[in-house]
Amino acid sequence: MSSLLIVVLFISILALTYAAFNFFKVKKMPEGSEEMSEIAKAIRIGANAFINYEYKIVVVVAIIIATLLSILVSIHCAIGFLLGASLSALAGYIGMRIATYANVRVSNAANETKNLGKTLKVAFQGGSVMGLCVGGFALLGVVLIYLIFGIGLGQLNELEHYTNWLGITFIPFTMTFSGYALGCSIIAIFNRIGGGIYTKAADMGADLVGKTEANIPEDDPRNPATIADNVGDNVGDVAGLGSDLLESYVGALSSCVILGFHLYATSTATTGDISIELLKRLYLYPVLFAGFGLLACCIGIASLLFKKNISTNPHKELNSSTYISACLTIIGGFVLSNLMFKGMDTSALKFKLGYLSPFIGASIGIVAGILIGAFAEYYTSTDYKPTKDVAKASIEGPALTITQGLALGMKSCMLPCTILGIGIIIAYTIAGFYGVAMSALGMLSFVSATVSVDTYGPISDNAGGIAEMSNLGEDVREITDELDSVGNTTAAIGKGFAIGSGGLAALALMISYLYSFNDPQTDLVLNIIEPMTLAGGIIGAALPFIFSGILIEAVAKAARKMVDEVRRQFKLYPGILNGTEKPDYKTCIEISSKGAIGEMKIPSVVAVLVPVVSGFIFGPNFVGGILIGSTLSAIMLAIFTGNAGGAWDNGKKYIETGAIEGNGKGSQAHKAAVVGDTVGDPLKDTVGPCLDIFIKIMANVSLVAVSIFSKYNIWSFVEKLLNK
Repeated sequence: MSSLLIVVLFISILALTYAAFNFFKVKKMPEGSEEMSEIAKAIRIGANAFINYEYKIVVVVAIIIATLLSILVSIHCAIGFLLGASLSALAGYIGMRIATYANVRVSNAANETKNLGKTLKVAFQGGSVMGLCVGGFALLGVVLIYLIFGIGLGQLNELEHYTNWLGITFIPFTMTFSGYALGCSIIAIFNRIGGGIYTKAADMGADLVGKTEANIPEDDPRNPATIADNVGDNVGDVAGLGSDLLESYVGALSSCVILGFHLYATSTATTGDISIELLKRLYLYPVLFAGFGLLACCIGIASLLFKKNISTNPHKELNSSTYISACLTIIGGFVLSNLMFKGMDTSALKFKLGYLSPFIGASIGIVAGILIGAFAEYYTSTDYKPTKDVAKASIEGPALTITQGLALGMKSCMLPCTILGIGIIIAYTIAGFYGVAMSALGMLSFVSATVSVDTYGPISDNAGGIAEMSNLGEDVREITDELDSVGNTTAAIGKGFAIGSGGLAALALMISYLYSFNDPQTDLVLNIIEPMTLAGGIIGAALPFIFSGILIEAVAKAARKMVDEVRRQFKLYPGILNGTEKPDYKTCIEISSKGAIGEMKIPSVVAVLVPVVSGFIFGPNFVGGILIGSTLSAIMLAIFTGNAGGAWDNGKKYIETGAIEGNGKGSQAHKAAVVGDTVGDPLKDTVGPCLDIFIKIMANVSLVAVSIFSKYNIWSFVEKLLNK
């Protein structure tokens, strides 16, 4: 067993080495003119200042949580938590750093080569650092948990429930693994919420005054908010994205591993059909599968970076890298399933297709992820009718633009949810709950490739901003605009992928949650029409709405301050608009930073405390209802907000290309499209991305805390008094 884990350890180190190679290769590229370097430096300083300040807060929160875990649960769980938090924070930080180096190199590549394909390669190479760090650090932490706690401290051999000083019982290894996953979740919620508020406050402030009032182009150096806007792309869409999908990846892995232990515990208490040897394969298979997936991603990423002649179709090239990674992952999963389960008696696991069952479950997740991404592309790309209709609606004014976008977002929920539903049914039918957990892991198994593609987007967006601010030629801006437009679509695909995988991961974690407090000798049932569960479901369904409302309001507050500041500068210093005076970028950066840090606390606390407080008051069934309700509600809301916002954004860009005759930049239709884009900004880049984190952190917190509140809660005490 240890030799197999060493192989996975080697793969994770290989991925991180490849990330380091790409990091330094990008950094060695020329930045261009002195003016370009100065702009890039300002963006870099702003991004570093924000994330350093944010991480100071996160360190305090992490220490408090780790202390509570060590006292209430176990020291091993606390150490696992700190390991997860550290690796997730490191991945986000490195990804953000390379994005702030790559942006200006992309601008310079476009300026020097005038070649779309060569410029694409620079942007993707920068994005690949984030992707490889997400997979590499996540898997490195998992292997360390196995080697240090599982093998070194013997937790993999401790199959009986352990009881701590509070009388709380749990399986030692699964609790340590849960702590690791929770650590990743804490970083993800802060990075996503803080970065999301920052980037959209700056973006909305820049658009509302600069484009609609002053009639100056996007990223015009005369706009005081433009540097803050570009900083936001790095802290929100890079660091936030990386931490988000790293957490999903670890959550899916942990759900598979934990579920394997619970299936064994249930079998031991009832039929005894699951042997220790089969258990070992159940908890090793997901880690090995993830290792194969990461290796496949290294190959898929290299297939684009080492390609000599890249076409002028960025979307085709990016899709090719992703599909190569996915196909190689499927092949590797088949080989692994054959090696791990062939010849084993898997009847107790409800493996209807024998040794291939877990592989098919994972493959269903892979196919579902690709299909959900394709649907997101259909609804948000300017190549298809829905987004073109949104753009055409702008001719009639902002009201119809917004109405058309809302309709698109709502309609776009049906097909992805249908795919998820069908995938869950098939995966469960073929491989039981383990198949459902593997489908979540399958969807995330090539996460390094998808994050690389997704991160390429904000790097290209920043490159366009630097090109505009340094007054590079129109031909350069055409290249960066083309890359940015494709980046908007890949971002929408990434968001659809994130919520789909997040929903499956949350479901898989919820299954483990139910096993954690149910009697192993009884069937695993959560009765949805039981009043306590039903009440939890109703309240849980409302939680994503209150969470989203808090986020939108937070963005609006910060954006309002940004708008006031930009207007103040234009009024007091009229020379800014005619180019005789320089705007004050620093004040706008400070407004976004303070707004994001100040406003991110309440939604973060809501996500962490609601399941814990609810559990200690009403018990585990109520929390189970909350998890079901919030997961279902969040999936719909996240798809709706992501696709509507993406369509508004690309609809605006469609008009800017001159595709609608007589309605180019500066026209009334364009101004209406800018309003639609501004409405969609907090939806697609703050609400949508944060919702999948919201449901996953609630599932992770519940999984760790259920051992305590299933034993100690107020409702159980009240029931005992009433029944006396």
